Amino acid sequence: MSELLRSSALLLVLLNPFLVIIYIIDVVQKLQYSQFIKVMVRAGLIATAVFWSFAILGDAIFSNFVQAEFASFQIFGGIVFLIIGLEFVFQGPKAIKILRGDSEHIAGAIAMPVLIGPGTISASVLIGKRNDILPSCLSVLVGVLITIVIIIALKALHDYVRPRKEPLIERYIEIVGRITALFVGTVSVQMIMDGLSVWMSRF
Repeated sequence: MSELLRSSALLLVLLNPFLVIIYIIDVVQKLQYSQFIKVMVRAGLIATAVFWSFAILGDAIFSNFVQAEFASFQIFGGIVFLIIGLEFVFQGPKAIKILRGDSEHIAGAIAMPVLIGPGTISASVLIGKRNDILPSCLSVLVGVLITIVIIIALKALHDYVRPRKEPLIERYIEIVGRITALFVGTVSVQMIMDGLSVWMSRF
């Protein structure tokens, strides 16, 4: 049970619902509460299916299908993650909208790249290595479920507070978004270093 909780916590930390809500703030402000719930549930289902695939198949996806080392994915994914973090530091919340683009299928656009990213895919692979198939899938499900519930709760809080304190919320989003981008940058650098360490250990 402790390993299951640790695995769920790992994915939850990397999903970081408090950061995700900043990334999708344009969607939060645009959609009605009921619509937002449907979109987030769909995005959560898409993300869960992808994470399950990586948790079950693990390195086989990279070695057999992609024909590349997992360490290569860590390095490339870390670089992509680092670019996102830098864009967010300098441009604020509008950066993720540029990266995500305008999509008719909002759930898919939220799932990738907001929920499904280099960090969360790496975590899914590690969860699969630590646990058997059923506990791995359960850990992933718990992590994604908690994330979606928190995001929906934050949407409700946003809708309640915004009419009364809109300037304050906008300022909060700007500040918190840039601060949490530092976390994204730190994780990305760690991913790059982990990937490089694996490659260097071969020589």
